[in-house]
Amino acid sequence: MSADSLPAGLPAGTTVAGLLELAERVAREAGVLIETERPALLGVAMTKSSPTDVVTEMDQASEALLRARLAAARPDDGLHGEEQGRRPGSSGLTWVVDPIDGTVNYLYGLPAYAVSVAAVVGDSSVAGGWRPVAGCVHNPASGETWTAGAGLGAYLDGERLQAGPPPVLAQALIATGFGYFSGRRAAQSRVLATLLPRVRDIRRVGCAAMDVCMVATGRVDGYYERGLHAWDLAAAMLVATEAGVAVRGIDGVPAQEHMVVAARPPLVDALVEQLEALGAGADDD
Repeated sequence: MSADSLPAGLPAGTTVAGLLELAERVAREAGVLIETERPALLGVAMTKSSPTDVVTEMDQASEALLRARLAAARPDDGLHGEEQGRRPGSSGLTWVVDPIDGTVNYLYGLPAYAVSVAAVVGDSSVAGGWRPVAGCVHNPASGETWTAGAGLGAYLDGERLQAGPPPVLAQALIATGFGYFSGRRAAQSRVLATLLPRVRDIRRVGCAAMDVCMVATGRVDGYYERGLHAWDLAAAMLVATEAGVAVRGIDGVPAQEHMVVAARPPLVDALVEQLEALGAGADDD
């Protein structure tokens, strides 16, 4: 696909390349904000689903910046962010943003967090009801920036990501994450305890967007997590799929809150099979 191609669902006169340029530009600007304007004594501004699900004032400031820049550049598009929810647009295109993915890492000064910006077509509030067409995942702590456009490939700092053959499950390094509710964490720990002896090892980074991008980069072989939302997944999902990584759900449910599994085939099939057999998508909270 050329940079001027028009995938189904994009507004007339819109190009993937133009959307990608905007996504990267605003993600980098938000990254500068959260690095340079971070208070010396950063605290928790509020909590959401549980006392451990935190929001800082910089999450709020970053999302406000992203919304302002995107609305100014494309006023007819919808906006869907983690902190301020979804505002439908009239163009058929929605910007799905996570102002700081990995907020707990950011709060503690651990350099694994990202600004995630994606343009999607479809209904971003429905699992399986949307499709990303351009996206950027930017880690301002390291400067690393993953970008992807539908049909244009996936890149890390300008270098194209190429899919390689995955190992078998027993030799696979698998990343995962955990939810905020104690019941869900207990269920996830039971799944992990059984899965761990069946893989090479487990990694827990604490930033879902970076986890998926690491699969695309080859830093881990696979990833799974329950409880993700569109803002966690949209940009990274496109990076992964454009790099040849499969992003799937389990139990016949589309990839999103029920479960997200990312790996190159055929490892993805083996990982999905294990998670389904372990009941990883069962109700737990």
